[in-house]
Amino acid sequence: MLKSARSKAEEQFAATQKKAKQALQEKEIARQEIAERMARQRDLRLAKEAADKEAAEKVDAEKGGAKN
Repeated sequence: MLKSARSKAEEQFAATQKKAKQALQEKEIARQEIAERMARQRDLRLAKEAADKEAAEKVDAEKGGAKN
């Protein structure tokens, strides 16, 4: 049985919608991965800055103790 032009158009439209939805989901997954990576980098940077500050304060305390 031959499909009508409308039926073919509806099938093509449904296929296009499905592809668009899948592409949107892939973009969202990529966005989430980037956000997670950025959050991890930020956490590592903040931890390093805290460690550097603590080390600098320790060095300053040792220099202050040596002068007294």
